[in-house]
Order: sequence, then C-alpha cells, then structure tokens
Amino acid sequence: MPTIAAAADNSGLTVSIDTGRLKGKDAESAHQYLGIPYAAAPTGRLRWQPPQRATSWPGVRNATEYAARCAQSGGYGTPSASTGSEDCLYLNVYTPADAQARHRRLPVLFWIHGGSLKTGSGNEYDGAQIADSQNAVVVSINYRLGVFGYLNVPGLSAGGDGNYGMLDQIAALEWTQRNIAAFGGDPGRVTIAGESAGGISVCGLLTSPKAGGLFSKAIIESGVCESLTPAEATARSTAYAQAVGCSDTATSALCLRTRSSGDLLAATGSLATSAGTLLPTSGTPELPLAPAKALSSGRFNNVPMLIGFNHDEARLFAFSYAAATKGEYEQTMRDEYGAHADAVLARYPYDSYPTPYTGTYAVGDVWTDSGYMIGLGGCPARRLAQAFTGKQARTYFYEFDDQDAPSGLSAALPGFDSGAPHAAELPYLWAYFGDGDKPTSSQFTAAQRQLAKEMTNYWGSFIRSASPNAHPAGQATWPSYRSGRLMSLRPGGDSAAITSASYDSDHQCRFWDSIN
Repeated sequence: MPTIAAAADNSGLTVSIDTGRLKGKDAESAHQYLGIPYAAAPTGRLRWQPPQRATSWPGVRNATEYAARCAQSGGYGTPSASTGSEDCLYLNVYTPADAQARHRRLPVLFWIHGGSLKTGSGNEYDGAQIADSQNAVVVSINYRLGVFGYLNVPGLSAGGDGNYGMLDQIAALEWTQRNIAAFGGDPGRVTIAGESAGGISVCGLLTSPKAGGLFSKAIIESGVCESLTPAEATARSTAYAQAVGCSDTATSALCLRTRSSGDLLAATGSLATSAGTLLPTSGTPELPLAPAKALSSGRFNNVPMLIGFNHDEARLFAFSYAAATKGEYEQTMRDEYGAHADAVLARYPYDSYPTPYTGTYAVGDVWTDSGYMIGLGGCPARRLAQAFTGKQARTYFYEFDDQDAPSGLSAALPGFDSGAPHAAELPYLWAYFGDGDKPTSSQFTAAQRQLAKEMTNYWGSFIRSASPNAHPAGQATWPSYRSGRLMSLRPGGDSAAITSASYDSDHQCRFWDSIN
C-alpha cells in the first residue's frame, strides 16, 4: 500500500493531479515522482479488461519509491524467476528541479520500455539526467506484458481483443494529457518513444485512432511495425491456454481466470516454442489495420519521426551459434533461405569471419542485413524509414555504430566482439541504465561519453522542436531522410551524415531487396 504523507511541504515537491496530491523527492538536479497509479489495478475481475481510471486518495501520497514491475517470467535483462505483480499500472515522472516555477511549459518525453512485450519495466529508465540536461519532463510507464497484456482467447474480455498492454499505454497517454501540466510539462508537446518492443508499441500508437491527438512527435529505436491477425492471435493464445490446462475452448476463458499469476507465468514457455510470440492484434477498434498496412496507405497519426537501428542488431540473437561449425552454419542458411541459400552463403561465407565465435558473427550479419528477426535492422529498417518519409512525415533516420559499445555479451564470451548490437544505444541516452547499482555508462571511454552527450542533445532537440538540429554548436548536422542521408552515430565526435547508398552497400540491400 502507498504511504500517505502527514502534510504537504514547501519544497516544491508536492503537486496536485486529478486523483489527489503527490509528494516526490529531490534527486540533486531533478525531481522524481515515482510509482504514480495511472489506472486501477488490473486484478480480479479487471484481469484481461481494458484499463479503468485510478481511484482518488486522501491527503498527500508519497511518490518516492518505484511500484512493482508488471508480472513477467525471467528473461533477458530480468531475474531468472518470475517476478512482478498484476497490480502494476504505474508511471514515473522526472522534472528539472525548477520545472513547476517556470512560466513556459516544457516538452515531454513519454517512454515505453522494451522487452519483447513480455519483460521489462519503466523503472529501469531513470529520466533525471534527460530532464535536467534537456529541460524536459520525462514519463516512463509500466504496461501489462505477455499473457496478461496480449492474450486473445474468445470470451476472455468484453473489450480489448488481446490488446490490453496497448490500451494501458493509451491510458497512460490520456493520464499525461490530463496531468502533466501539474509537473511543468506541456500536453501539446508530448513525444512518444520506445525501444524494441517499445518501438513496436510506438508504431502501434502511430496507427491507432484511439491514440490520435495524444502526442505530437514519435521516436522508434530498433522497433518494427508488426501485429497479428485475429486468427493468428487466437491460435497462439489458444495454444497457450492448452499449455496452462484450459483446453476446452467452450470454457477456456473461465478456466484461465481461475489460474493464479504464478501458474499463468509458468506456462509461458509454450509461447516461446510451438505457440509463438504474442503481439498486438489488428482488426480491432484500437488497431483497425495492421500497422504496416496502415503505414503504406497513409492512414496513421502523421507526426515528425526520429527512427533508427543499430549496426549489428541481430548479433545479440545469434549468441547460440557461437560454437557452430561451418557445416552447421550452412545448414541453418539452407533451412532459413531455401532456394536463395547458395546466394546468401556466397555473400556471407563462413570462412570470412574471425574465430572463435565464427557462427555468431556470420549468422548475426545475415540476420541483421536481411531483417530475419521480424524485420529488425538492416534493409527492412531502411524500408521502414522510407515508408514514413514517403507519407509526408518529417523523418530523421539514424544508425548507431559504436563498434566498442559496452555489452554483457563480451563478458559471457571472453574476447567476443559484440559490435553495436540490439539495445546497445540505451546507456548513451539513459545514463543510469544497466544491471544493479552500476550503470553501463560507468564503462564509457571519453569518446563514448562524448557520443552519449551528443545523442542526448539530438534527442532533446527533437522533442523540443521536431528537429534534432537545435543543439549546441559543434555537433554534426542531421539531415532529414528525404535528402537521402541518415546519421551514423559514432564515438569521439565522428558522427556524420552518410548516404543511403552507403548504408545499402554496407548491408547488401540490393541483394536482400531482390529476394524479399
């Protein structure tokens, strides 16, 4: 239960929102308001229901500690055991220390965390440094994950159609519109942003009529525009229901409601094997069209975009091929690319990669350039940026390319060159991001600290002005992608605009475009 402060103070840390008064805490140059409920707890009868408005509280609520992360099974970046709670619809707000005293409202960065839509938490993203250095208000949110956020079993809900996590995000945006002015933020200048699954979520919100008018700009980091058809979502969800012991389709919804959180999480392994990953469901009121189709037809919330990917996105996901032999690698290519396998192998020969860990390097390059992992990285990334640019959205495209970015992969495999893999850009924007009490940014060299400062300035400029170029002098100019150029983000002041042709050559896009 939240603690209630005895009385308000005069420190400027107490604010009034539509459900009551909050007391935050001072974090040196920024103020933090943590664990704020933006919706009612989705427990009991509200499990697998659209989010409901949070209830009011008396007195002054202490907002000085993070609330629980949403219920999830252990995975990459989380503890190995199940963790979190179904009571998890909370958000955090970070402001410059004097935000409320200013006469002009500040831009808002609304952050949606990644984690394959099944792990992670907004609590991992301390926005104090961004708030202070960029004169912005930062909001980070939790939203329902995995089977609690995206299960689509007939009869499970009177509304939501398997998109409960997406509806949570919309509810948090609505909360932001109602309340962010109390923190010094401008509800008319809200930028939605997310990485990985957060990027998938941003694309969903861009194409959702229910999210229209709730934001003015968008940032996608290493995200794609993916969804499931109702038939696909139901098939995967039904397979999961069978794994949890609710195999009778006539009663599966009722059966699922009787299962404990622990039982439901224990069965999620079935989604990683035969059933497949849960994603937002299209053909629903909140997502009438598949995001990719909405984008191609121009039926989306057309706002300025900053979008990008990392140079070696898939190296992280090819980790299991570290010991693969040449024969095993070639068989993998034949299994995945069929009639095109010989052409793939001619362009990505096993013997051209260093040892040890040859298999990971080779598979990682193929998967990155081809976008094998649901279109993540390489050539599909360029096509996505082109799609936004072609539909009149002001688009800025980047590739993060610090080849020495700190990574846990190097610790797991001594001597491994992790390059710039998936999620490697996060510590450059979120200074306190990392495991435990030691942020990843503590490993930065002077050159990497310079890149982190430049990236934070680019992002901050974009959320203020819809252009990444309103930044301190000395940084490279970032052209709109309509010019045919993108920004290559590199350490030591070496960031520079490169041509799309150079990007295409690096990732062999002429070849991949010819077979996709």
